[in-house]
Amino acid sequence: MIAGLQTQLAQVGYVADRSLTVTMLMMESIGRPLLIEGDPGTGKTEVAKALAKLRNTKLIRLQCYEGLDTYNSLYEWNYQRQLLAIKRAEAAGSTAQLDDDELFSAKYLLKRPLLEALSQAVAPVLLIDEIDRADAAFEAFLLELLSDYQVSIPEMGTITAQTIPFVVLTSNGTRDLSDALRRRCLYHFLDYPSFQKELAIVQTRLPSLSRKLAGQIVEFAQSLRRFDLKKKPGIAETLDWAASLLGMGITTLDEAGAEQIQDSLATLLKTREDVLVMDRTTISRLVAAAG
Repeated sequence: MIAGLQTQLAQVGYVADRSLTVTMLMMESIGRPLLIEGDPGTGKTEVAKALAKLRNTKLIRLQCYEGLDTYNSLYEWNYQRQLLAIKRAEAAGSTAQLDDDELFSAKYLLKRPLLEALSQAVAPVLLIDEIDRADAAFEAFLLELLSDYQVSIPEMGTITAQTIPFVVLTSNGTRDLSDALRRRCLYHFLDYPSFQKELAIVQTRLPSLSRKLAGQIVEFAQSLRRFDLKKKPGIAETLDWAASLLGMGITTLDEAGAEQIQDSLATLLKTREDVLVMDRTTISRLVAAAG
């Protein structure tokens, strides 16, 4: 079963180790949300995307941020449409006046990600991305919603989920999450991948890349992460760099000059301080070490 799921995930472009695969199996079998923590760039969001592809279902994403509230995450009323409806009713005369049941009905409701996820006929994947960026009050609201998978809209009453979504929460660890949320979730810490895992990811996503260049790219990226950088390159950056080198016609790093490689590092290095660390001497040394 574990190997089978790993194979299925690989077929949709996600390389999962045994620990994550087992956790995903448990998530589906007992219907619990999955909380994934890890540094930025370790592939947390990709877990939800892969699960949606695997189950051939809709991916609904709620991107969290400071100040996120109910209206931005759950629903709001389409006030412009309501106002137009009122004006049309007034123009038609008193017999066409709208009552509250009509004015506050589903056709005037704007569904935000959480309500949209509860409204699907086929269970979607609900990705609650970077929950640590939202405040504790929103976390408490979310906890209540995920406990019963229903929500109360004052004008319409209680809306219960048509199907229970697969819920994936991600966190970069910028603040401590509540014990209550952690208790209700399965947990997985996603670290930067090993050399072999990252190599498998690169080869899966970019099969036209030669084995030698793929290995050099991964070794170089892993070496960069050992530096004291402000923003360590994640898997997405490794893939972007590999695609860039492929587009530049580079077949091996040792055949490319340090200047050409330095020019391509815009895909890996994202701050001025990190760019200054990677001078040509350092780049040449890392290329030599990458073989």
